[in-house]
Amino acid sequence: MHAQQKIKSLLDQLNTVIVGKESQVQDCVACLLAGGHLLIEDVPGVGKTTLAHALASTFGLRFSRVQFTADLMPSDLTGVSIYERGKEAFVFHPGPVFAQVLLADEINRASPKTQSALLEAMEERQVSVEGETRALPHPFFVIATQNPHDQLGTFALPESQLDRFLMRISLGYPDRRAERMLLAGSDRRDMLDHLLPQLSLHELELLQQEVLKVHASDTLLNYVQDLITATRSGRWFLQGLSPRAGIALMRAAKAQALISGRDYVAPDDVQAILPQTVAHRLIPVGDAGRGAVEQVRAMIEATPLP
Repeated sequence: MHAQQKIKSLLDQLNTVIVGKESQVQDCVACLLAGGHLLIEDVPGVGKTTLAHALASTFGLRFSRVQFTADLMPSDLTGVSIYERGKEAFVFHPGPVFAQVLLADEINRASPKTQSALLEAMEERQVSVEGETRALPHPFFVIATQNPHDQLGTFALPESQLDRFLMRISLGYPDRRAERMLLAGSDRRDMLDHLLPQLSLHELELLQQEVLKVHASDTLLNYVQDLITATRSGRWFLQGLSPRAGIALMRAAKAQALISGRDYVAPDDVQAILPQTVAHRLIPVGDAGRGAVEQVRAMIEATPLP
């Protein structure tokens, strides 16, 4: 029961700041409990940065933010060694990547070279600076935001980089009731200053271990394999999911089950997180006229339940 209370307190606090987006907030919490990186894709001004700040504060993690621009260099991210006279030696000054939560704002505005420096950090949880490998803090989450590709001055993220994100979510515009609360209420940025950590580092690690203990039956694994096979059939997508994506999908489904208060994964959990977990890794077959998320939903409908 203790895990449920902790998760409820996380969700309740986040929903006071990000109003009317309960399902997206739950996806974010599932992503971080599963130990994954999160990509938030949407137009400017819908609360992507506020959500990332709120997540870091609520999880009680050390936070840094980098505004990605076309002239951002890898060293701006990882840090540099500077010669200090008094010490007669080069001293390493760590960059913003040495945080527990790195908010990479507008990640697709940076050059491919800088994107690849971030890719190493996300995958290896370490960075190479001037020939030396330096470990990043634990835990290490990247929450990246990106604008839609049709905006000026953006470099599309390569498939290899998209694959490192456990989930991609989109906030969208608020509904009328939520927008009224935003218009009439206090500034969300001010609310961020008053958020209290709901977890200690130890409690976060315990919750992440709970996620790994969630049981997946053979029947459920058959269902997941059916879905993965469907992505590879050529009917829905140009290329199917990789084994790594399948493993990521299972982690996300287990986190979803834990949030729902169960110690086993149900088909509902898989369906609930499938579009957010796999759509950014897939390109729909051209004649469908649907986006990847809609295509994933159509594929779920067409795949028989166990």
